[in-house]
Amino acid sequence: MPNVRITLPDGTAREFPEGVSGREVAQAIGPRLAAEALAARVDGRLVDLSTPIETDAPVQIITPSSPEGLEIYRHSSAHLLAAAVLELFPDAHPGVGPPTDTGFFYDFYREKPFTEDDLAKLETKMQELVQADLPYERVYFPKGEGLRLFQQKGEFLKCQLIEEKAEPVFSAYRTGKFLDFCRGPHIPSTGRVKAFKLLSVAGAHWKGDEHSYPLQRIYGTAFFSKKDLDEFLAKIEEAKKRDHRRLGKELDLFSIQDEAGPGLIFWHPKGGIIRKEIEDWLRTELQERGYDLVFTPHAMRLHLWEISGHANFYRENMFGPMEVENDKYQLKPMNCPGHILIYKSHTRSYRELPLRLAELGTVYRYERSGVMHGLLRVRGFTQDDAHIFSMPDQVEREVQDCIEFAFLVLKTFGFDRYEVELSTRDPRNPEQYAGTIEEWELAEGALKKTLERMNIPFKAMPGEAVFYGPKIDLKLVDAIGRPWQLTTVQFDFNLPRRFGLEYVGSDGRLHTPVMVHRALFGSIERFFGVLIEHYAGAFPLWLSPVQAAILPISEKHLGYARQVAEELRAAKLRVHLDDRNEKLNARIRDAQLQKIPFMLVVGDREAQSKTVSVRRRDTGDAGAKRLDEFKGWARELIDSRATKW
Repeated sequence: MPNVRITLPDGTAREFPEGVSGREVAQAIGPRLAAEALAARVDGRLVDLSTPIETDAPVQIITPSSPEGLEIYRHSSAHLLAAAVLELFPDAHPGVGPPTDTGFFYDFYREKPFTEDDLAKLETKMQELVQADLPYERVYFPKGEGLRLFQQKGEFLKCQLIEEKAEPVFSAYRTGKFLDFCRGPHIPSTGRVKAFKLLSVAGAHWKGDEHSYPLQRIYGTAFFSKKDLDEFLAKIEEAKKRDHRRLGKELDLFSIQDEAGPGLIFWHPKGGIIRKEIEDWLRTELQERGYDLVFTPHAMRLHLWEISGHANFYRENMFGPMEVENDKYQLKPMNCPGHILIYKSHTRSYRELPLRLAELGTVYRYERSGVMHGLLRVRGFTQDDAHIFSMPDQVEREVQDCIEFAFLVLKTFGFDRYEVELSTRDPRNPEQYAGTIEEWELAEGALKKTLERMNIPFKAMPGEAVFYGPKIDLKLVDAIGRPWQLTTVQFDFNLPRRFGLEYVGSDGRLHTPVMVHRALFGSIERFFGVLIEHYAGAFPLWLSPVQAAILPISEKHLGYARQVAEELRAAKLRVHLDDRNEKLNARIRDAQLQKIPFMLVVGDREAQSKTVSVRRRDTGDAGAKRLDEFKGWARELIDSRATKW
C-alpha cells in the first residue's frame, strides 16, 4: 500500500499508509492528543476523525483548545438532543439543529407542546445516551435512495432540505435511532459530551417564515467542563436579573403596546428623560466635531430606494410601499437617500468637503415576529445616523475620527471593553455586491490601514460586508461579559455613483465623492436596552430619571422637605418628594427598588441644621451633609458624567 505524506501544524512531515484516519494520526503523535481529539482539518477541510486520508495533505487535529472545537462539540450535542427527543417523543419531526455562539438548538414540528418537565426528562435521556457512548456514524446515500428513506420515516422537513440542498450522493449521521441529513463533522461518540444543559423552549417557524410550519425550538448549551457550564449558567441567571424587558416595566421606562403593534416602542416619561440626556450629549458632541444636524422625512418616493438599490438588495426588510396620488411612497428603512438629496441640493465645491450630515432619524424595517426582542430588535427605531461626503484622500482621516468618536461613547457611558471586526466581501459571490473589484479593494484597504495605523486589534469577517461596501463594526462588552453590536463605520462608493453625486475639484473638473456611513449607538432603542442591562437599571447619576428622593420623616417635616426640593431643582437636579403617608422604611425600600441614586431623609435635626441625611442606593447610609455641600457634590458628578462614584 502506498504512503501519504502528512504535514503537521509545526511543519514536520510524517509518512503514513494511504487511507490513514485522523484518529490514527493522533494516536501516532501521542496518547494525550488521541484522548483529546475531536475532529481533524485535512487540507483545509474539517472532517471526522474516521475520515480516510488518501493524498498528501496538511493535517491538524482538532481538540477542545482549537477555535473550531467548541462549535463541533455543540453541533454534536444538538444531535444528542434530537436522538433523545425521538426516543421519548416519536411523534416529533426534527428540523434543523445548529450550534450557536452560546450553545445549540434543535427545531421540531410536534402538535403537543414541550414542557419544562419534558426538558428534565430529555436531559435524563441524553445522559443515558452519553453513558451508552454511541458513535456519530457517518453514512452516505444516493439522493433518490436517501430521500425515499426519509419519506418512509415521515420526516417531511428533512425531505425538503434534501430536495433543496443535497448533493447527488449526500452524507447523513446516525446517532442511536436518530438519522440526520448533515455534512458534519462530528465528535467520535456521545461519550465525549461531558457537560450540557437544556435551557428553554420557544416558538419558531420553518425557515423563519411565519406562514410556514410552526415549530418548537429547544435551546441548550454544552461545554467541555462542568466548571465552564456552571459559570455560564450563573451568567444566565445574572442576565435574567438584568433583562431590560423586565426592568423596563418595573422602572416604568418603556412599553410595547399590542394595540399599536409589535416592535414599536413607547417611551414613558422616565425613559424619555434618559433618552433626552443621551441625545443632548450626542448633539453637543456632533456640533463640536463639525457635523451639521439635519432632518429628513419618514416616507419618500419608492423611486429613491430603486436608485439606491435597497429595493433590490433589501426588499424583504422593507415595509410595503404606500400608494399616494398614483405614486408609490416608502417608509424609510435607511436615512442615506435623504442625506444624499441634501448633498445634491446645490453644486458642491471641494472646499466644502468633508461634509458631515448627522440625523437622529427614525426608520422602519420589517422584522419577522420570531426575531423581535424588546428594545434590541424592533420595527421602528431611531438611528444616530451620519453620512460623511469626502474626497478619496480624506476618507482614512474621517474613518479614524469616527472610531475615536466611538471610543468616546464607550468611555462616557461606562464601557471599558470592546471588540472590533472588519467585514469584507465574499469574493466567491461577487453578484451579491455593488461596485467593481478595484473599488472593493480600495475600500477594504482604506479601512484595514486605518485600524492598523491606530494599532487596534480586529477580527477579519470575510463575506460579512453590506452590499454597497466594507465596514468596521465595534462591539462593546457589558458588565457581565456579553458583546453587543452597536457602532458601525461603512465605506460606500456605490450610492454616490448611483445618485450622480459630484463636487468641483481644485482642477475645476467634476469628481465623485466617497461616502462614509456612521452610527455610534446603532439605534437609540438598542443602545438604551444595552444600557439598562449593563447597569441592571441602576443608571449613573447623570442618566438617572430621578436623581434624588426626598423623604420627610413625618408630615411636620414636609415644609423643609419642600424647601430642599426647590433648591435642588433650582440646581437642575431631578428630584422626587415622596410625601406619602407611609412608614419611612417602606419609602426607602421603594426608592431602592426604583434604583434612585440618592435618598435624602429629613427630620427635626436636618431642618434645624439645614442638612440632609444621605443614603446611597449602593452602600446605604452616607451620613449627614449640608444641603449646599450635597448639591455641589451631586452637580459635580452630573457635570462630569461620572459612571462610578
